[in-house]
Amino acid sequence: MKKSVIKEILSTSIYLLCVLIVTYLIIHYVGQRTEVQGSSMEPTLQNADNLIVDKISYRVREPQRFDIIVFPFQFEEDTYYIKRIIGMPGEKVRIDWDGTVYIDGEALEEGYGLEVIQDPGRAVDEIELGEDEYFVLGDNRNNSTDSRAELVGNIHKDDIIGRAWVRIYPFEKFGKLKHQ
Repeated sequence: MKKSVIKEILSTSIYLLCVLIVTYLIIHYVGQRTEVQGSSMEPTLQNADNLIVDKISYRVREPQRFDIIVFPFQFEEDTYYIKRIIGMPGEKVRIDWDGTVYIDGEALEEGYGLEVIQDPGRAVDEIELGEDEYFVLGDNRNNSTDSRAELVGNIHKDDIIGRAWVRIYPFEKFGKLKHQ
């Protein structure tokens, strides 16, 4: 009788340990839940949307223009930003006072911005991205702290946590996010 109880306790303990290890591996290397705070990605994402961030795809492929990414804010611990990639490594990005985004001198055709950019920030002067740098913007262009601000600047590939993949809450909006 005692051997049976000890065996059951040991078996349950090993099972729970395995569950904890698998959960840890999934959260740190595959995907994690994150919550949108603020309105910088409206209309694509709203305040309090809960997302799953894919942390594995950029291990096998490079980030693409218009991907929605998550990265840490360098000046505040445990604070993460979610923005859309606009400029790719090696490109030159500029935004004029009419709100037009230029990539290597050509106007970027995209329809993600909620409204015309009123303040080009540091991108009023052409910004040349390094070989591992990305220029990001929020979809709510006039209510977003993004690569136009010195505070955020260019995002290095190593700083990208992952790609926003699926909205899991609110339930009525559940589904895979549109990037391209």
